[in-house]
Amino acid sequence: MDNVVEQPAKIPHTLVEDIMAIVLGTLMVSFGVTLMKQAGALTGGTAGIAFLISYITKSTFGLAFFAINLPFYWLAVKRMGWAFTIKTFCAVGLVSLFSQLHPLFIHFAALDPFYATLFGNVVTGIGFIVLFRHKASLGGINILALWLQDRYGIRAGKLQMGVDTCVVLASLFVVTREMLVASILGAVILNLIIAMNHRPGRYFV
Repeated sequence: MDNVVEQPAKIPHTLVEDIMAIVLGTLMVSFGVTLMKQAGALTGGTAGIAFLISYITKSTFGLAFFAINLPFYWLAVKRMGWAFTIKTFCAVGLVSLFSQLHPLFIHFAALDPFYATLFGNVVTGIGFIVLFRHKASLGGINILALWLQDRYGIRAGKLQMGVDTCVVLASLFVVTREMLVASILGAVILNLIIAMNHRPGRYFV
């Protein structure tokens, strides 16, 4: 008789677990953002656009990030449903809030910008994984990319890459060359963390 290994039954996350995970994930993402903002760096996606706006207009990252995400919630409802959209709205709001609060409690007397950029992306990547595992995200360009892929057949990965390329090109007029290199390396690290740890079928819960 063949040995059959039964897969364990999926155990859904409880509401309390989802709330704790969203708070923890957004704390990590916002701390990574704080490190990158302190270093004068950038990242990709919606957060990268928010960084550019905050550098150019001198507005806060939190306000820019929250405002940029507002138009995408309608698409999130259509493609992902209300549960995902509500979690994402809460996650975006908390990242915006926490990114404003961190500097009130943490002051860096000495911070190497290159190290802060790379480590900030590592922390942010881990925070993303926590959010993804609880069916939440930070919305923005990723939702638009998935919607365009479903509606018009435009590959989501290509659109995301195109947006990131535009952010990088725009950053040439905002950040130093050293920070540009660090930002590109940081974005690669962040995406590697997500690629290695967020694959369909890898986890049972």
